[in-house]
Amino acid sequence: MIRRMTNHTDESWAWPESRWRAAVDKVRAGRSLMPARWKDGAKVCVALSFDPDHETGTLREGSTSVGRLSQGQYGSRAGTPRILDLLRRHDIKASFFVPGVVAKLYPDEQKRIVAEGHEIGMHGWIHERTSPLPENVERELMARAFDTLTKATGQQPVGVRVPSWDFSPNTLKLIREMGLLYDSSLMADDEPYELVEAGVPTGVVELPVEWIKDDAPYFNMNRFEAHRPYTPPSGVLEIFRREFDGAVAERGLFLLTMHPHIIGHRSRMAILEELVRYMKATPGVWFATHEEVARYCKEQAR
Repeated sequence: MIRRMTNHTDESWAWPESRWRAAVDKVRAGRSLMPARWKDGAKVCVALSFDPDHETGTLREGSTSVGRLSQGQYGSRAGTPRILDLLRRHDIKASFFVPGVVAKLYPDEQKRIVAEGHEIGMHGWIHERTSPLPENVERELMARAFDTLTKATGQQPVGVRVPSWDFSPNTLKLIREMGLLYDSSLMADDEPYELVEAGVPTGVVELPVEWIKDDAPYFNMNRFEAHRPYTPPSGVLEIFRREFDGAVAERGLFLLTMHPHIIGHRSRMAILEELVRYMKATPGVWFATHEEVARYCKEQAR
């Protein structure tokens, strides 16, 4: 039995050190880009982000389920307008990571987001799973998404959030080819850092995410899979507020990821409103787009 098992070199326990070390070293967190102080002496930086996946969460599966597509449409029809109204009332600028297909489905939505002073970043073409893609396919989809967003908004995106944070072994290489300023898909720290590829610093800023600071794990629902909301809105508010308080205590970054078709429902918008009011009542908060954070951190690092 032991001899038969040791022939299975695809099992990670049988890998030579060169193989597991190469996997670990492919993309790493490099030097911290946490500034000595935030803009204008702020105590904490808050970067709110929204991923308007809309119908692409269904389309990427090759599904044409009318029910699930309608759930995605809710994001544009009800969720995004509520979010934009909240941001306008509180005079906060945020970042929206938009799949190329969504930009084509809802061009007026993109125009409103940009007109109200928010950032639009890349988020794949059809919210595809990235890691299984051949390098040439991933490159073509990134280029297609870049061109589509540029045409839709009149501005070239400077940052990317990989769909589902599914960063492939080729993604960083392609980000560098495109000359993008930052990525927001990885999880090696709470604070901004520089991405390193195979031991080489890249100059690409990482604005790290985390499932703890994302609405989907708490609220998502799929009747055909084991996805059921399990946390009440009040519980999610407590988690988000504690993460913010921790960022204040460490004078760090609080980056929150949300989705219009998820956070955009009334009971959930209520907790976002309460969270924003709580943060605004805290002295010394800098609300910034991801682009603003990345540029500030990179400039301060120089």
